[in-house]
Amino acid sequence: MKRFIASIVVALAFCGAAFAQEGGPAWDKFPMERLTDQAALQHGAKLFVNYCLNCHQASYMRYNRMHDIGLSDDQIKSNLLFAGDKVGDLMKTSLAPQDAKAFFGTVPPDLSVIARSRSGANGSGADYLYTYLRSFYRDETRPTGWNNRVFPNVGMPHVLWELQGTQRAVFEDEKGEGGQVEHVFKGLKLETPGTLSPADYNADVADLVAYLQWMSEPAQNFRVKLGVWVLIFLGLFWVVCWRLNAAYWKDVR
Repeated sequence: MKRFIASIVVALAFCGAAFAQEGGPAWDKFPMERLTDQAALQHGAKLFVNYCLNCHQASYMRYNRMHDIGLSDDQIKSNLLFAGDKVGDLMKTSLAPQDAKAFFGTVPPDLSVIARSRSGANGSGADYLYTYLRSFYRDETRPTGWNNRVFPNVGMPHVLWELQGTQRAVFEDEKGEGGQVEHVFKGLKLETPGTLSPADYNADVADLVAYLQWMSEPAQNFRVKLGVWVLIFLGLFWVVCWRLNAAYWKDVR
């Protein structure tokens, strides 16, 4: 038994060390209220189709599942479908995998559950995506001309640059230990404004991430509401049981 307990302690220590080593820039907190805002989810779906679905796909999601966020078949057909697609089709891209690999060096990942797969020690997957989509900056040394503070040397170009504008990474030389000069990152500076103000761009990114988070588990809002009612029921049932127990033992005693 002692060896078993010791092995568990060692395993937990290694897990803690692994999480601690993730490091990297801190992730900004995603505004969770967007997940219950139907207008935000609908706008996020539109952004996803217009900017993400050209290269990425969501092969585990069908267009008609957007009924859950208040969209009718006619609205989906008018605003979200490409030519030839049907409301019951899966959300797939027309970009061939071999072409994608030639353009970007790798096949863009499927985004069906990307919000669930990117969680880590720094926060949730939604926090990661919200920070990632706001952290692109110009870098002429990269094949696409873009780099990302959260995902260094990423192969993806900044598809939302027209909305955000162009940012530059600001570095300063500082003396580190031993007198060595280090190139220290100080932040991102907006160099050329986009069509949206920084506040409006952040709002658009929040809507897009809200849709990605919803798409990763479409039933999550219902599950949370159901969980609240279950807890309320259990609370009331506990009170009833407590009073029945008291009444029973009163007669016994």
